[in-house]
Amino acid sequence: MPNTTNINSKSPSPRQWLVAYVQSCLEKKTAQRLTAMGIECYLPVQNEIHQWSDRRKKVERLVIPMMIFVHVSPQERPLPLTLQAVSRYMVLRGESTPAIIPEEQMERFRFMLDYSPEVVEICSTPLAQGDAVKVIKGPLAGLEGELVTLNGKSKVAIRLDMLGCAHVDMPIGFVEKRDY
Repeated sequence: MPNTTNINSKSPSPRQWLVAYVQSCLEKKTAQRLTAMGIECYLPVQNEIHQWSDRRKKVERLVIPMMIFVHVSPQERPLPLTLQAVSRYMVLRGESTPAIIPEEQMERFRFMLDYSPEVVEICSTPLAQGDAVKVIKGPLAGLEGELVTLNGKSKVAIRLDMLGCAHVDMPIGFVEKRDY
């Protein structure tokens, strides 16, 4: 019986997180279209309560406007760019290939957004290297990051190498110094 294994077939390439630039106000629709195409994507949003003089309303806020994270293999990389709302991938200065967000950083960023009762913000200015900490209390227990002080407030920051840092207010008693 002949061997029917195709020697030209390759195992699937590992997927990588890339950042795609999206037209303003089309982020949510683009995420829906990418999902419909079978492309894993992540649009960082957070619910907030907005207060007007006559009412309060829960609204979704984009954490990083005009950007969406896509988890693609090298073969799938061109597909998101076929959407009219997607202009290009983020690249590092002097490079021509898309910048890759490490899997571990994406996991920590997503955990922070999913479980933080406080507003998560992105800070694009570089932060001084702080103590490595682990959150030991509250809904973010288990999250590892850096303890930083911004405007006199303690915050836990998660670095996203190409974007800067995501940070959230954190009572100092909720963290402990991480040992390596």
